[in-house]
Parts: sequence; C-alpha cells; structure tokens
Amino acid sequence: MLRCSLCINDERVTKILIINGRPICKECKAFLEHPPDKDKIKRELEEIITNIDKAIVAYSGGKDSTVALYLARKEYNLDVEAVMVNHGFMAPAAIENAKKVADYLNVKLTIIEKDYSDIFREALLKAKSPCRKCSKRTMEILRKYALRHGYKYIITGHEIPFGHHPYMLMSGGVIQVRLLSLMTEEERMRILEKLPFKLPELPGYTSNCLILGPALERFWEKHGYSFEHRRIAALVRYGLLDKEKALKKVERPRVPREQKEYVYKKLGLEHLL
Repeated sequence: MLRCSLCINDERVTKILIINGRPICKECKAFLEHPPDKDKIKRELEEIITNIDKAIVAYSGGKDSTVALYLARKEYNLDVEAVMVNHGFMAPAAIENAKKVADYLNVKLTIIEKDYSDIFREALLKAKSPCRKCSKRTMEILRKYALRHGYKYIITGHEIPFGHHPYMLMSGGVIQVRLLSLMTEEERMRILEKLPFKLPELPGYTSNCLILGPALERFWEKHGYSFEHRRIAALVRYGLLDKEKALKKVERPRVPREQKEYVYKKLGLEHLL
C-alpha cells in the first residue's frame, strides 16, 4: 500500500501520486505547490486580535477550546464569554473541566442545551462521520447567539487556518477567528498544565465527545480506516504533530463497553450493540 512520504495519508483515504520518485498524496502536492505563508498568517492573527473589543469563545470543554479560552483571557486580555453548546453527548468530565477552567479564568460560562440525536443516529446507522454536520450546526447556533448579544467575533480552538488566513467572515458580519492557528500539540499541552484541567480518557481524537469513539468504530468496521485520518494528516503536513503520534491517533479505537451502551441506548439503537 502506498503511503505519502510527507504526512500519514495512504491509498485507503486519498490518491497517492509518484512525484520525483516519491509517493506524495494529493493534499501534500497542493500544499507544496501553494505553501501557506506562516509568518503572514501569524501577523494577520495578531492584527485581528488588536481589533477585538469583546468576543465569545466556542467552548466545548475540550483541550483545544480550553487553550483558546486561556489565550484570549490571559495572553490577550480580551473581554470574552465562554459559550458551550451541549449537544446531549458531552462527556461529564468535559463539562466539569469547562466549569472549573471558566471559574479559574474568571470568565462567564453559558451552556446552551441542544439535542443532536438526529445527526448522531444517522452517523451510526450509516457508519459515517457526524463531525461536519455537528460542527456546522454548532457554529450556526453560536453565530446567532453572537448576533443576539452584540458580539462580532467568535474565537475557536482550531489549529489549521482557513487556507491562508486565520479568520473567516460569517453571515451577518460575524468573524470566526482560529486563535490556535499553527500552534503545535506540545505548545497546547504546556498551557493545559497550568490549568485545572484533567484530560478525560476517551477513544478517538477527542477530549469532550462521547459520540466520536462509537462513530469511529462503526466507520472502521465498514471502511477499515479512521474518518479522522485526513484531518490529522493535515496537522502533520503543517508541522503541528509528529507522524508517530498522528498514526496512534488514527488507530482503530477501543470503545469502553459502558460508553458504547450509553450512546446506543440513548439513541434508541440497542439493536446495533
């Protein structure tokens, strides 16, 4: 099986080309042909931060959004409100982390209760990723919350910028800012060590979601690889995560029996157990 010589992609997940005698995936080929100007991205991020008077932080209680909240509050001294959209399957440990960190940073925490069972039930039934639909719905809820409460900016904990920019204009004039653009995993973990944050032991590349592990397991059973593979490969491509750690993150997950039973029963899918 051909594997990309630059990231962790292989023939299962994307097309592999032979370029100058080396296997290169099509994503790495595009990256090499149009490399992002990392210094420019960092300058743009600093520039937009200087224009922020107040913002909401899209706060899941996971490690990346926790780092984003810390940076917004402590490094940039921004007036922020942490807003969590609880889709009904947030790990209790993540909610506890969110409350402790928000209190520690003296930031108002708002939790919006929603039910994403329709998204998650479909994902498990069809053995596909729920993440794109989940993220899209969450960002729309946050966008509407921002407009109702007079916020122009939504800060998120994404590491990969929007192409060549660390921000994106949303409908209604709201601007999404990826505060962790180009931040390595090591840098993020060092910040977490300063906070009252206990990393939950959850299957998959998550520190807050009970759905991801079971969804990855179903996808593995059908396709034989992780639907997170290309996203994690992008972290390697950008130099934000080393290959060895990345490969471990895309291994077949081991979902604890109690987590699996909780998720399937709550979604009315006991027959799939």
